[in-house]
Amino acid sequence: MASSSPSSSPSTASRHRHVPLPPDPGDGDSDVAAPVCSVPIHIVTSAAQLPTEFLEPSPEKTLVIGFDCEGADLCRSGKLCIMQLAFPDAIYLVDVIEGDGILMKACKPALESEHIAKVIHDCKRDSEALYFQYGIKLNNVVDTQIAYSLIEEQEGKMKVPDDYISFVALLADPRYCELSGISEDLKEKEEVRMLLRQDPNFWTVRPLSDMMIRTAADDVRFLLHVYHKMMEKLNAQTLWYMAVRGALYCRCFCINNNNYADWPALPKIPDGIVADGIVLEEEILSILDVPPGKMGRVIGRRGSSILAVKESCNAEIFIGGDKGPPNKVFIIGPVKQALCFWQKAKKQAGLR
Repeated sequence: MASSSPSSSPSTASRHRHVPLPPDPGDGDSDVAAPVCSVPIHIVTSAAQLPTEFLEPSPEKTLVIGFDCEGADLCRSGKLCIMQLAFPDAIYLVDVIEGDGILMKACKPALESEHIAKVIHDCKRDSEALYFQYGIKLNNVVDTQIAYSLIEEQEGKMKVPDDYISFVALLADPRYCELSGISEDLKEKEEVRMLLRQDPNFWTVRPLSDMMIRTAADDVRFLLHVYHKMMEKLNAQTLWYMAVRGALYCRCFCINNNNYADWPALPKIPDGIVADGIVLEEEILSILDVPPGKMGRVIGRRGSSILAVKESCNAEIFIGGDKGPPNKVFIIGPVKQALCFWQKAKKQAGLR
């Protein structure tokens, strides 16, 4: 793949323009450690700086890329600032502030394409920001948070409600990211977390500092390595669950008035996939509207009520919280389990 050189100022991109990229664990002899290569980081302010195969998705040239977004209070009402793309030979930091709508319009076909798999960790807020700020319906994601949970269940570990692995914890897991020197990268990531608490507008500052460039790159440069490790473990059943739940996660906070009719169709259950002799059940996203002032009854004291319902229903439950959307509970799971939670949550809130 040809890489383009970004037209960034010397004070930003010319320093720390390369970063070590872990090897694809699927390449070469498994008994021989593949060398860690150094790849360029490109600061992108115009579409011409992005690879053609990204801008023009094609079934003849399918891609798998690492993907993430950074922003100020990243959600529908926040500000998307940077979009990170990790390719096997380069990392592109798409400067949304500098490129704005013209650049994002050029990226839209790739982000909505079924021919480009976007590997991301927890896509919900990223998808929400893309949808409400730029009209982009994020599609074909491989969410490593979902994949991790599915692999744990596949290997016989009991599912615990709300036990979602963080990206930092995932990178620290030797099964997926057994890389030397990563501890130093994670330390800097924690430093940035602290800076974000002090200044929520951290990602809006221009020019990008060396720390911002490194941190943004670190959030995607390991994703392809983790992806290949996970794909070695997932079976046909969990691959389908990962695909459909990824699609539902993308829709989760992106409420519209047409019941997602303009979104890509959900992945169908492949013919012949059977789980322990039981045909898999279709998964859905259900939304419970909670009247103002009633959410406390759904959640309960210190979360006790909603936790009890979660433990009795095999479904994923999300609440918008401070970022919104307010007064709604999002339920993702098999039809019967989603209905189970919906009915119990309504009862908790005293709704008919």
